[in-house]
Amino acid sequence: MRGRIVIVSGPPGAGKSTIAERLAVDTPANLTAHLHSDDFYNYVCKGSVAPWLAEARPQNIVIMEALIAAAASFACGGYEVIVDGIVGPWFIDPWLAVARKHRLDLRYVVLMPSEAATIARATLRTAPGSLTDPVVVQGLWRRFHTFAPLAENLVDTTRQRIEETATAVRDGLTHGRFVLAWDRAA
Repeated sequence: MRGRIVIVSGPPGAGKSTIAERLAVDTPANLTAHLHSDDFYNYVCKGSVAPWLAEARPQNIVIMEALIAAAASFACGGYEVIVDGIVGPWFIDPWLAVARKHRLDLRYVVLMPSEAATIARATLRTAPGSLTDPVVVQGLWRRFHTFAPLAENLVDTTRQRIEETATAVRDGLTHGRFVLAWDRAA
């Protein structure tokens, strides 16, 4: 039996990792895997380029391909795979292709607090390696608006506590929300 892939995306500070971890632990599925995209960026030992820079595009494509391959392997093995990271709408086509190829259920959740809330949350983070530069955070937030995902994939987390967001996402997944329909994609 095939599993499914749930991508939890959004700008820095949106709560992606926290929500993804909760989903992976709280799911009724018997097999789950949580793939934290930052880990894949940390695998690069030499030649790493900050992923938000234009010259990082070739690196980002390779890392995204590795993340997609890992997620597909788990999902084909029957796992519910929760992926968290900045997987913007500009990177959805390869996910759709692998979902189509393996006939996987693919969900895409974009946590989108307001611009001000995003910057405030991101700049308050203290975990090592957290992206806290307000200029970079603002640029990534704006990129999500330039390449706006569909409304049915968005969750406005501006005024939500973590518990409220987790419940909204869990309920949405249960009721068939956040689907990326690979069978309708070109």
